[in-house]
Amino acid sequence: MTAVDPIVASVIQHRLFAIVEEMGEAMLRTSYSQILNSSRDFSTGLCDPEGRLIAQAEHVPIHVGALPWAAQSVTDFFKDDIHPGDVFLLNDPYHGGNHLPDLTAFVPVFEDGRHTFWSINRSHQSDIGGATHGAYNAAATEIWQEGLRITPLRLYDKGELRRDVYEMIVTNVRHPRDFRGDLAAMIGSARIGQRRLDALIQEFGSEQAHAAIEAVLDGAERQARAVIAGWKDGVYKGEAILDDDGHKYEDVHIRATVTKKGSDLTIDLTDSHQQVIGFINSSYPNMRSAVAMALAYLIDPHTPKNDGTFRPLTVLAEPGTVVWANPGAPVTLATNHCAQEIMEAIIKALAPACPDRAMAGWGRRFRIAIQGVDPRLRRPFIWHLFQARPGGGGSSAGDGWPGGGEWQAAGGIKFGSMEVTEVRFPLFFERHEFRADSGGDGKYRGGPGCVLDLRMEIDEPALGNTAGDGARHGACGLLGGKDGLPHRYVLKSKRRPDRVIKTKEVGIEIRPGDVFHILSGGGGGWGAGKQRDAKARARDAVNGFTSRAAPKKKAAKKKPAARKPARKGRR
Repeated sequence: MTAVDPIVASVIQHRLFAIVEEMGEAMLRTSYSQILNSSRDFSTGLCDPEGRLIAQAEHVPIHVGALPWAAQSVTDFFKDDIHPGDVFLLNDPYHGGNHLPDLTAFVPVFEDGRHTFWSINRSHQSDIGGATHGAYNAAATEIWQEGLRITPLRLYDKGELRRDVYEMIVTNVRHPRDFRGDLAAMIGSARIGQRRLDALIQEFGSEQAHAAIEAVLDGAERQARAVIAGWKDGVYKGEAILDDDGHKYEDVHIRATVTKKGSDLTIDLTDSHQQVIGFINSSYPNMRSAVAMALAYLIDPHTPKNDGTFRPLTVLAEPGTVVWANPGAPVTLATNHCAQEIMEAIIKALAPACPDRAMAGWGRRFRIAIQGVDPRLRRPFIWHLFQARPGGGGSSAGDGWPGGGEWQAAGGIKFGSMEVTEVRFPLFFERHEFRADSGGDGKYRGGPGCVLDLRMEIDEPALGNTAGDGARHGACGLLGGKDGLPHRYVLKSKRRPDRVIKTKEVGIEIRPGDVFHILSGGGGGWGAGKQRDAKARARDAVNGFTSRAAPKKKAAKKKPAARKPARKGRR
C-alpha cells in the first residue's frame, strides 16, 4: 500500500467530514417536511462497496450504524450492474434499514469506470404507507402492516428517472407532495457527496486518497483500542427493561454480558427476551447499530466514528429474540426501543470498568402522530410530536441536558420551532417549560423533561397514534444516581373524562379544542446524590429544574462554655 503523509491523511479525514456535513446542510435547507427541515431526523454518510463506513456526520447515531449493512445489501443485489447516474433506494430493515420510515438513497461514486464509494442519505419520512398514518403502527403484528417495504431498488438508471417505479412509491404514501420534495432533497444531498468525492480524488489522486482513507480507518481503530485497553479486564453484566410491547408482553428484558480482554470487547445479547408480538423487535442491522452506538459513547468524542472504530467489537446474539427478530416481525419502534435498551444494558455493564466515561440513561421516546384537516386551508396534515423532549442523562462531565431528547439520538434530533409549527399546523402551544423534579438526583443530576399543554385548533375530529416507552420505567440512574421520572401523557376534553394515553396506541379520537397535557420523563442521575454540591442544588431551584431549595446544613451544636470557678467573696 502507498505510504501516506500523516498531514495529508489528516487533511483528507477532515475533508471527508466536511463532505458529509455539507450533505446534511443541503438536506436541511431543501427538504419539505418539518420532521426533516426542523427536527433534523436524517443522517448522511459515505461507505465503500463492501459496506465499510468511511465517514459520517454528527446527525442521528442509530441511523448510521446500520448503513454498512444497507450499502452491502445494494452492492450484493446489483453486483456489476451499477453505473454512473444511478440512484438506488432501500428501507427494508431486514436488508440494512433501521425501520420502514427511514428511507435511504444511494448514489455511486466511480473512478475510471470502477465503483469505489457510496454517497448515502437516510431520512425519516412523515409517512410510508401501511395501516396507520405517520408510519408507526402499534397494532402491527407483522411488518407488512407497517408500511411499504423497499428492498434494493434502482430509481434512476444511468441518469434517467424510472417514472413507473417512482409513481408507484409516491402513490403508496399519504402525503405525496411532501414526499416528492423530501425524496428530491435526499437525492440532491447524496449527489453533493458524490461530486465532492470526485473532486477530492481528482485533487489528491486515487492512490493517495485511498491510502489516506485506510490510514484514517486504522487510526480510528488504534484510538478506540487505546481507550478500551485502559479498562479493567473482566466479565460485566447489565440489564434494561422495556415497559411492554403493546400487546401481551410486559417488562421485556435486554441483557448484555460484556467480556473485556485487552483491547477487545465481546457483547453477548443471547439472554435477551424472546421475540415479541409488537413493534419493539429489532432487525439485526438495527441491533448492530445500537451496539456500535454504545461503544461510540464510551470512547473519546474526537475519535472519528467509522469502520475502524468498531473493529474491537464482537457481537453475539440469537435469532428469534427481541434484539434479532426473525424476518417478518414488526420493528418500527426499534430505532428507539429496543435500540436504546440495548445500549443501556451495555453501558450499565461497562460502567464499573469505565465509570468516568459511562453516562446515566436518557429519557425514552414517546411520540404522537396526528392526522387531521387544517381548517385554515382545508388541507390534510400529518404532524409528529417532537416537542417536550425528555431529559438527558448525567455523567462525570456534568448534569444531563434539559430536554435533550432520547439516548439513541443524543441531541441529534431537535424539537422544531413552536412558532413555525403553529403557522404550519392547527396547533397552539399554551405552555412549554421544564418539568421540575423530573431529572434523577445524583452528584450530577439528570436533565429535566418538559411540561407541555398543546391545544388542537381543528374543527373536525382528528386521529392520533402513539409509539414509545417509559411510562413505567424511567431513565436509569448510574453509579448511585437515581432514575428519572417516567412520562405521563393525558388527553383533556371538555365533555369527557381525562384520558391517560398509553405509549402504544392507534385510533385515538382527538376532538376540536382538546388539550394534550404532557409530562415528559427526566434523565437519570450520575453518582450518589449526597455528593452533589449545595450551590448546584440552589441553582437547580432558581432555574426551575427542581422545586426544592438546597437542604440546609444543620448548625453544629456549640459546646457549652466551661464555667469559671466562682470567686470566693469577702466575708
